[in-house]
Amino acid sequence: MGRIVAPYGLKGWVRIEPYSAVPDGLTAYPSLWVGRGGDWRELKVAECVLQHGASLVARFEGCAERDAALGLKGSEVAVEREALPQNASNEFYWADLVGLKVVNLKGEEFGVVAELFDNGAHPVMRVVAGETERLLPFLDQVVLQVELAQGRIRVEWELDW
Repeated sequence: MGRIVAPYGLKGWVRIEPYSAVPDGLTAYPSLWVGRGGDWRELKVAECVLQHGASLVARFEGCAERDAALGLKGSEVAVEREALPQNASNEFYWADLVGLKVVNLKGEEFGVVAELFDNGAHPVMRVVAGETERLLPFLDQVVLQVELAQGRIRVEWELDW
């Protein structure tokens, strides 16, 4: 849902860069999961406010000074799946797309989605097959169909592009 990019001030606040198109979405959760790799912990939110621009500033219970906030820098921020709102039928959480096979209209397989990220212009899928890695734009003109039940994403893309 976001990443802690820096401490903010001297009293344990952190600046969070949300990945969401709705940056203030994180302000509604009473606790957030914070971590790196396999080391995650749930932290209760004492305060969380939308700062100028798209970033947030938050303070967690038990984090009362800058050094504690500095220790969280670089951590990812997430919420429990059950806490997320229900999607419309044509909307997907990026986490649901990771691991799906990517296939073009000719039936050629590109590999599986390893991650999605936003490059500033649009979302991008990183698709991996063995040692081969491809970056495909996650745009309507490229992604024709997401078939969660079949574990597949159909794309208008050629293997040699």
